Amino acid sequence: MRATGQSPRDERDRHRKAIRRPARRGGTPEVALPLPEGSTAADAGRALAERFPAIAPRLSAVAYAINRDYAPATTVLKDGDELALIPPVSGG
Repeated sequence: MRATGQSPRDERDRHRKAIRRPARRGGTPEVALPLPEGSTAADAGRALAERFPAIAPRLSAVAYAINRDYAPATTVLKDGDELALIPPVSGG
């Protein structure tokens, strides 16, 4: 856990992995993002969009995966979870 100036109960390191297009738009494939306890996948997505503004316009269309399984945006994250933002794909 990274030191953030707050107690471990107030803030945890959550590892977020942006893949494919969001990763390229964000400029990095993986970031550690400190979030308050009880944060959801959607909260993490918004925090990433604040940090990497190029992601923001597409945030409403991404799907979320937590620890390599698709998950609703309302899923509460646990310490050490890996969150992937998956962009929409088209094709047939």
